[in-house]
Amino acid sequence: MRYELYYWTGIQGRGEYIRLALEDAGADYIDVAREKGDDVMMPFLRGKQPGLRPFAPPFLKAGRLLIAQTAEILMYLAPRHGLVGASETAQWQAHQLQLTISDFVVEIHDTHHPIAASLYYEDQRAAARKRSQDFRENRIPKYLGYFEDLLGKQRGAHILGRHTYVDLSLFQLMSGLDYAFPNAMRRSKYPRLRAVQQRVAERPRIAAYLASEQRVPFNESGIFRHYLALDDPR
Repeated sequence: MRYELYYWTGIQGRGEYIRLALEDAGADYIDVAREKGDDVMMPFLRGKQPGLRPFAPPFLKAGRLLIAQTAEILMYLAPRHGLVGASETAQWQAHQLQLTISDFVVEIHDTHHPIAASLYYEDQRAAARKRSQDFRENRIPKYLGYFEDLLGKQRGAHILGRHTYVDLSLFQLMSGLDYAFPNAMRRSKYPRLRAVQQRVAERPRIAAYLASEQRVPFNESGIFRHYLALDDPR
């Protein structure tokens, strides 16, 4: 099956978690909007195509299936491509962790858009500075500390005892935070998460993807944005 991934061009965004899974699995897929432009998604978003109308990208066409929401797409792909254990428990645990990552991603986005997504960052700089200070001091340790603790309990290289799509998502999370908050992240100590990040980056298909033009660089239009005023000033 050739999958069709639909996500906005020019940014990694939430679609990147799905791209990493597809790339790591060596799956056959097309990043449709990158080839045909963002307008190709409009018929789906307006309910003009078969299937339940998605609220927003990313969404995935898999044969006749149309699946939206990052965590839902990953839950569909993972057992079909060896990116999660075969047991029901393993699959629900992975989904639980991915949903926690999704919660964190919302908080990351809200550091630069704390008042409204419809406003520009420049319209909410003061609020963004306050939000980012709390995020650096409290929310980064809260979330990363949780994942670091789970890795410690596994006593292994992977958060669920074997390589799963959650490891790929943790790689993306750490890489994005390194871009958005380099000073704060340099001062943080999460050796187990750093080890996961390094191992994922060294996986052959991921390494090839990261070195290719398919990997859009982090930028100030995506979820992870680097604004000097929002990073740790010390």
